[in-house]
Amino acid sequence: MAVLPAQVERLIDLALDEDLFLGDATSEATLDPSEEGEGILLAKQELVLAGTEVAVRVFERLGATCRMEARDGDRLARGTPFGAARGSTRSLLAAERTALNFLQRLSGVATLTRRCADALSSCGGRTRLLDTRKTTPGWRRLEKEAVRAGGGVNHRFALGDGILIKDNHVAACGGVGEAVRRARARAGAMLKIEAEVVDLAGLEEALAAGADIVLLDNMDDATMAEAVRRTAGRARLEASGNMTLERLPRVAATGVDFVSMGALTHSAVAVDISFEISARAPQRDD
Repeated sequence: MAVLPAQVERLIDLALDEDLFLGDATSEATLDPSEEGEGILLAKQELVLAGTEVAVRVFERLGATCRMEARDGDRLARGTPFGAARGSTRSLLAAERTALNFLQRLSGVATLTRRCADALSSCGGRTRLLDTRKTTPGWRRLEKEAVRAGGGVNHRFALGDGILIKDNHVAACGGVGEAVRRARARAGAMLKIEAEVVDLAGLEEALAAGADIVLLDNMDDATMAEAVRRTAGRARLEASGNMTLERLPRVAATGVDFVSMGALTHSAVAVDISFEISARAPQRDD
């Protein structure tokens, strides 16, 4: 029985507690405790799978066993069975909704990420897809893992593992150049400094101050292409804001290094996965 990181184990605790704090009235009223069964996990649509480890752990926590036949990142066709859980039927039914909630949500993130990553690569460019910190509270570790399963790359995990100078930092410091200079003077040598700008003048100011990465916020495609030309490799460029699946190939064609999309985690739609049980009657002695 694999134990997941403590943060994920706590999240499973919370999820099971909110579903089972009063027990399972239906199963307790209808099912013999000795009755056993098996349930099959089934993809009801085309999807990219994510969340398998946490789903397995949910079943284990309630006394069942679960085996996955597919891994995070696998593309599944509609109708594909990809895992099975065995144990008392009461345990399977108690675990079902929580396991599916994790699988459906995280596979939704992975599926959307895969679509966006494929759209970026469709024009043959090198632009990479980034996530953001716009995640479900408590789910960040899992959602960022799902982004990786879908072919994306993680941006900062938290506020402490990178310097990203945003509009409010710029306002507080009196300008993007001043904010970058302060960060350069005070930050550790291993931290990259990224600065957000909204126009080409801000780009020039950030570059002159020594930013390692410049975030081009809500720029149109033509302005982004001009930003790439002016930067000429002096810093990496990240495009963000008003990104859609249809727009991504055009953005990649401008030559930016990265595109970040909060929608990967804050707007992903849960995919359709089912858990179908076949019960086995308890064995009785003659």
